[in-house]
Amino acid sequence: MRSLNIRYAAATAALLLATQIAAADLDPIVIKGSKFFYKSNGTEFFIKGVAYQEDFSSNGTISGDNKYTDPLADQDKCARDVPLLQQLQTNTIRVYAVDPKLDHSKCMGMLQDAGIYVIADLGEPVVSINRDNPEWNLEIYDRYTSVVDAFQQYTNLLGFFAGNEVSNAPNNTEASAFVKAAVRDIKKYIKDKKYRPIGVGYATNDDETRTNLADYFNCGAAEESIDFWGYNIYSWCGDSNLKDSHYLERTDEFSSYSVPAFFAEYGCNQDKPRKFTEVGALFGSKMTPVWSGGILYMYFQESNLFGLVTVGSDDKATKLPDFTAYSKQIVAVTPTGVASASYSPTNSAQACPKLGDSWEAMDILPPSPNAEICSCMVQNLTCTAKADLSDEDITAQFDYICSPKQGNNCGAVTGDPQTGVYGAFSMCNAVDRLSKAFDTYYQDQVANNPQNTKPCDFKGAAQKQSPQLDSSCGAAVSQAGPAGTGVITSVPTGTGSGPSSATTSKKSAGSVVVPSFSFGLLQLAAYVTVAVLTGAGMLLL
Repeated sequence: MRSLNIRYAAATAALLLATQIAAADLDPIVIKGSKFFYKSNGTEFFIKGVAYQEDFSSNGTISGDNKYTDPLADQDKCARDVPLLQQLQTNTIRVYAVDPKLDHSKCMGMLQDAGIYVIADLGEPVVSINRDNPEWNLEIYDRYTSVVDAFQQYTNLLGFFAGNEVSNAPNNTEASAFVKAAVRDIKKYIKDKKYRPIGVGYATNDDETRTNLADYFNCGAAEESIDFWGYNIYSWCGDSNLKDSHYLERTDEFSSYSVPAFFAEYGCNQDKPRKFTEVGALFGSKMTPVWSGGILYMYFQESNLFGLVTVGSDDKATKLPDFTAYSKQIVAVTPTGVASASYSPTNSAQACPKLGDSWEAMDILPPSPNAEICSCMVQNLTCTAKADLSDEDITAQFDYICSPKQGNNCGAVTGDPQTGVYGAFSMCNAVDRLSKAFDTYYQDQVANNPQNTKPCDFKGAAQKQSPQLDSSCGAAVSQAGPAGTGVITSVPTGTGSGPSSATTSKKSAGSVVVPSFSFGLLQLAAYVTVAVLTGAGMLLL
């Protein structure tokens, strides 16, 4: 190992100067069939990538305080690392969590001038789709679209991941319905905002769900399916080969896939130091007709010991043996592709997997988050939840109001991926959904239980209001129906695009446990009770 004697101020100044005098933006990467191409000359693009994020585990776990460091917001660190990434012939980095409120122009400019593209995950540790209690709601939608807004301007933005390893076992595949809904809505958002075409994909792990997951995210209408597929695979360890690593098997499986597929993470560290002999195979003639390259895991050395460099207390980067070993392998490969003009895609979308023991999600997706619809719903209620409820209060109230002892109060705010039936307001924020459940209970008690003199109290958690429905809300409320389980096709306008009502609060995704599934009533009660005891579980990006 040797320490890098980089004078950071000088390096930063040099890279910033290069950014300022850059002649043109980096050529955007476009998708045609199952391949990536440079937009201008039609040359096939193969990802020679490195995962780039400190103190972060790809499956959504992170340091105990759930904070993360945006790797593209510190120009000094980018100035330190971009030259090293260039030494590895890197043309793509993957970042797992970025802060859309920060300035990324300096780092993105340095990457652009180094010929490096970026694939950005849309979530972050607190606001993302959670496999144990999956939702696709306004808060997550706002987070994802804010990342799109922050990065769409950069031509070296290759695409977005709407999720990473969210479903990782047969018993949580229902969560994929919510991720696919995110894919659908982010693709529509990009189109509606008239941004340039930017792909939206998903990254999966290598386990027994791989085939069903790949089929599910690829099946159905193009506007609902992924634009590219990332595969996190660590099966080639040491001096393996195409057969023993199952690379040939995976290549055969994806030979008929209709969108680009690549290794979103790879680099087994079972044998140390790593030899990276899989690089020659991945970029060789047996795999490049199917795979569009891969992203090595990862740049920074963390406790999982996958790093190429270590960063000391002086903020200097030191190359590790893996850096040299990977460099030797990656510089030796020159993948051969096809020209866009001579390429005629023939693959078609996969069939959706059938429901069964190993798959639990219908191809009917949850509703799109819409603040106006949620605002209309709350306006039409008499009994609403108070805005200042704590996360614990909200969870406890859902435990109570969704109990079978209290009747069927939660159909409008829950959904069932196994049947494809979703409440019209299941995408609203937690307080608004609780308000709808409270009001459903209240209306039933007023009609059928006059002995209940405080049907809108809930131990002080609720309050009454006079319904005042905006004129533009009539159609949406009517389509939802009194039970709130109808399909809304008329989106109201003019009721505001911000938070859905005065009762809406930005509760942390995962800290409030809202029942997402319309289980049988007994199962629902058991689910909510267990959720209160165990918390929301692991958050996934």
